[in-house]
Amino acid sequence: MAFESLADKLQNVFKNLRGKGRLSEADVKAALKEVKMALLEADVSFKVVKQFISSVQERAIGQDVLESLTPGQMVIKIVNEELVKLMGSETTEIALKPQNEITVIMMIGLQGAGKTTTTAKLAGKFKAKGRKPLLAACDVYRPAAIEQLQINGEKQGVEVFAMGDKNSPVDIAKAAVEHAAKNGNTVVILDTAGRLHVDEDMMQELAAIKENVDVAQTILVVDAMTGQDAVNVAGTFDEKIGIDGVILTKLDGDTRGGAALSIRAVTGKPILYAGMGEKLSDLEQFHPDRMASRILGMGDVLTLIEKAQEEIDEDKAREMEKKLKKAEFGFDDYLESMNQMKKMGGLSSILSMMPGIGGSQIAEIENAMDEKKMARIEGIIYSMTPQERANPSILNPSRKRRVANGAGVDISEVNRLVKQFEQSRKLMKQMPGMMGAKGGKRGRFKFPF
Repeated sequence: MAFESLADKLQNVFKNLRGKGRLSEADVKAALKEVKMALLEADVSFKVVKQFISSVQERAIGQDVLESLTPGQMVIKIVNEELVKLMGSETTEIALKPQNEITVIMMIGLQGAGKTTTTAKLAGKFKAKGRKPLLAACDVYRPAAIEQLQINGEKQGVEVFAMGDKNSPVDIAKAAVEHAAKNGNTVVILDTAGRLHVDEDMMQELAAIKENVDVAQTILVVDAMTGQDAVNVAGTFDEKIGIDGVILTKLDGDTRGGAALSIRAVTGKPILYAGMGEKLSDLEQFHPDRMASRILGMGDVLTLIEKAQEEIDEDKAREMEKKLKKAEFGFDDYLESMNQMKKMGGLSSILSMMPGIGGSQIAEIENAMDEKKMARIEGIIYSMTPQERANPSILNPSRKRRVANGAGVDISEVNRLVKQFEQSRKLMKQMPGMMGAKGGKRGRFKFPF
């Protein structure tokens, strides 16, 4: 999970601050020393950390904070605001031309960063917004790069323009724009070749594409897991080619998150999106305020709601909510809710956006509910009769023994599942109300799990 290690450390620091009624200057400095160490261990640039701590300290040692009724909370508020500022304050959209013009976007980056997959993910986002994107296969060097783009394009329902690997990337890019003009495509996304490291040939090729095609946006794709290297790569590409924004991939697998906290401060370029998984839907718009909330353990309910709205069938959600209210929620519905969770990125993805749940707690829950265990749960449920699934209260000891034999598990596992089901049912009853507390159209959306 992104920022897992950093989030746990910061939350411990602030837990200690909250426990104190009054704060002295020494208390604040001691806490910020721990914050500094946590940021450095998260692979945040030293220069960035130094500036960040200086800004927080300047604001936190003021009279208004130290004499406040809740000084600990005030310090956390300042840290939150400075984190948001560090990552760019505003959410940045990819600038597109009007619908009657073609916007050309050039995707660049090193080999292995996930550029081709991200290109297809981005096309899916534009398609969902009512645009007609065209993917252009300009990587003529990497084996199967064109095929990979075609497969992903097909999955997204987006056309892919390819001319094989015998033409120059410049000619392919020019031909793709001409094809778009004839076929009504409003966005052309160029998937360019990556290298294992920044070299002169790569830079010349990218510069040649920019000279021959009217590129509106140049977007750099970097692997978040490379930490400081990602920041250095971004700086080099911006200097030599010029970039308009960055997409961070594999942020879900980077427990440190240093790249996300350093890139904007070092390059001055916004982070546009974050790749949070392997699925083509796992590309989240980067919201600095929401990301800061996640890091500080305040959750990210807005993104959770947006994900739910994208992935969940609203009619099914309403149906499940009715069942919950009438106490008719059975094991078939439980299975459906598990499938809905999978669609939203799995349990860990959902929990990471819930307020007050730290990385270590998520890891514990993940260990308790890994894929093998989920498969065993499915096996137990499918060993039940339709009547038992619809009405779990009829599961007496003899029925449980039969279910256990059918699923090839010990009866204790069946008992455990029935107990978990009852607990989940109680939790599910509470969640719709909790999510509805935001008000407005978004807040009224009810979750099916």
